[in-house]
This record gives sequence, C-alpha cells and structure tokens, in this order.
Amino acid sequence: MTINDHDTAESLHEPGLWRDGGWTARVIKNEDDEGWAVAMTRDDEAEPALVGPWTMGRDKKNPKPLDTAAFNTLVKTAAEVLRRHEQQLHAQHHRNVTVTVAGQRILVTLEIVPDEDDPHALLAAQDAYGEPLARLRVGPTFRLSAASGTAWIEDGYRQPG
Repeated sequence: MTINDHDTAESLHEPGLWRDGGWTARVIKNEDDEGWAVAMTRDDEAEPALVGPWTMGRDKKNPKPLDTAAFNTLVKTAAEVLRRHEQQLHAQHHRNVTVTVAGQRILVTLEIVPDEDDPHALLAAQDAYGEPLARLRVGPTFRLSAASGTAWIEDGYRQPG
C-alpha cells in the first residue's frame, strides 16, 4: 500500500460523513426534533465526543453537506470538549492545599486512585522546595482541606483517624 492509498483509505469526504485526521463527523437525524445533528467521534472511541445541532440545507428538509471549514471547526470544538472533560477528571482525582505549620509552608496533595478492586488515595506532603516530607495511603473518601492537612501534619503525619 502506498502512502496515497493509505490516506485515501483513512480519509472520507461525503456530504453526511467525513473521516479525516483521527475524527469522524456524521450527520444524523436529531432525535429531539425534526432537524439534524452532527456527531463527532475520535478514532478508536465508541461514543461521540460531541453531538450538536446541524444546519438544514436550502430545501429546509435535508441537512447541509459537510465541508472542510465546518469539519475543521467541529474537530476543534470536539477536541476542546475532550480536553475540558480530562481537566475535570484530573481535578476530581488530584487535590492539593498549601498550609503553614510552625512557620513552614507545606504542600499537601491527595491523589485518588479509582481502582475497581482496590480504591484508595495517596496523601502526601512536601516542603516549599519540593522535598517529600511524608506519603501514605488513605481511604478514597478522605477529604482534603486546609484543616485536615494541617491536622495531619500536626499529628506527625500519622494515619488520619
């Protein structure tokens, strides 16, 4: 297979279906009303990253055909949706708070490990220079706050009760 054959096999540019650059745009009937929608799916993903309304064509019955500009905008929007989702997941699983104990600024972090068989979290502390002070395993429901971080440090980094 030559490079051009490979590109042709991956790329597809039809009025209601575009596949290019790792993404597929598919115009679909909008289940909520009489209009049309477009679903953007990243290659190797089962579910669309983005489903949004799609413009009617001039005949007011059929969807407007996909084109390069629309496809590129849809890719950019879908990629942004995925990026925000990943940031939200990261924020849910990684928390931190900086506290001052005995005049020392300490960064306390909590990393939740959502393992189906063994869910847990890792509680850690480091000084202002990034040097580790303590790290231990806690339950996945441990709530990190300035108060809980300070209490842990003041208790000599022992397992929270």
